[in-house]
Amino acid sequence: MGVVIETEVWEPNKALYIFIFICCFFSILCLPNKTAPNVFDHAPSSSLLRFQRTFLLFYSLSSVIEGLWAVFGEYEWAYYGVSKVQMVMPLCVGYGVSLFIGSFLGMLSDLIGHKKLCLLFYMLHLFVGIWKRITADPAIWLASICLSLASSIFSFSFETWMVVENDKLGQRQDTLNDIFWLMTFAESASFICSQVLGNWLIDSNVNKNIASICNAAIVITVIAITYVTRGWKEAPQAASFKDYRILFYRNVISDKRIWLLSWVQACVHFSVAAFWILWAPTIVADGRDVSLGLIYPCFLGARMLGSTGFPWLFNGPLSIRMEECLVYLLIVMGLVFSMVAYDYQEIGVLVMLFILFHACIGLVLPSLARLRSMYVPNEVRGGMMSLSLVPANAIFLFLLLQGGYYKSIWNSTIIAFAALGLFSAACCMHILKKWGKQLHQNRRNL
Repeated sequence: MGVVIETEVWEPNKALYIFIFICCFFSILCLPNKTAPNVFDHAPSSSLLRFQRTFLLFYSLSSVIEGLWAVFGEYEWAYYGVSKVQMVMPLCVGYGVSLFIGSFLGMLSDLIGHKKLCLLFYMLHLFVGIWKRITADPAIWLASICLSLASSIFSFSFETWMVVENDKLGQRQDTLNDIFWLMTFAESASFICSQVLGNWLIDSNVNKNIASICNAAIVITVIAITYVTRGWKEAPQAASFKDYRILFYRNVISDKRIWLLSWVQACVHFSVAAFWILWAPTIVADGRDVSLGLIYPCFLGARMLGSTGFPWLFNGPLSIRMEECLVYLLIVMGLVFSMVAYDYQEIGVLVMLFILFHACIGLVLPSLARLRSMYVPNEVRGGMMSLSLVPANAIFLFLLLQGGYYKSIWNSTIIAFAALGLFSAACCMHILKKWGKQLHQNRRNL
């Protein structure tokens, strides 16, 4: 008589989804009047509100496109029989492209216009989608290069374009606070939508519907390209390369505050990249079956919830100093990664720790965007944002080669590096808080 061993698949409690949704809903609904998002106001004569609504719409479309490949990229490779060892080199090539090419796209965006770089983002996704659809091949190397460049553009160009257009409308920088946290909120919600869309398209017939992901990406990309080209005009850039180089040196290279802010951005970027590559192997390390697809929305929901705390902390009755709050958030994120790197935890504990990490990220991202508006001139914002990611991409490329290819570094070591980076970022933010005290006071008096 055979022994039947029942395997239990770990899934998050369904009440967790309801709890996150209710918290997000009431966090937005109960905002005081002076902190309520202007973007939902219906003042008929405000061109700023029309601009913000339009921007959030096409930014959400862009996030859905980015999320489709982010969610189903590895799944597609596994479907075509690509092993995990074979996945390492394309990932390394992708980070190499981001390091040696993507790092300079921000300066190119400042020179030729951010709308052109946003269109390049769409064209890269469109090219990958059409190539996959025509050849019925995963096109690992091609997809890795194109999508890495697209992700680099996505990390700076849309935000920079929005800030520049807001400045051209003659609006105060304080009006950016709402749009920054709404961008984080919309991006996370769009990533969840991309997962739902992909699952619906694939359904149960994987062999027939795997190409539906490409079709959906192509359709959404074409809609976004049409929407941007016809519905948005951008004034031509007047600065020459020589003028831009002088401006960049004076406002970025020679400013120690920008160096500190850049290092903080690099550390946060490195920790997020490390998380998305290592969270699944970390959770399934004990060999148990885990429903990863049900855990993924919890992380993004936590990020949405964290972003809704931004107006409460910085615009509302609490009015906490932004740099001081970031110090504590970065320390908490570093402690989370330290606990994960030090010893393996139960799946439930790991999930809760990662949820806490993403809730902090939801607050950190709009806070860093606000600090960039305070310290970095709009004319060099794109270049500063792209170059600040050089240390993160370089270190992660090295660790990925050592750990994934040469097998000489454990995953826990990479997580420990991310924790050390976050602690160093907290120190830099503490120094920036002291150096920027006078600037902060001047901003509040405007």
